Amino acid sequence: MRLLTLLALLSKNSHFSVGCYCECESRCHRSILREVLKENGASME
Repeated sequence: MRLLTLLALLSKNSHFSVGCYCECESRCHRSILREVLKENGASME
C-alpha cells in the first residue's frame, strides 16, 4: 500500500502511465489499480 500512496502523490507533479497487454480493460488489473490510486488521492487525466 505504501507504493500506491507514493504513486498517488507522484501523480500530482509527474505524468506516468501503467500499461499491460490485456485487450479488455474491464477484465484487467488496470481498472482495479485506477480505483485504488483514486482512493489514495491520485490525479487522473
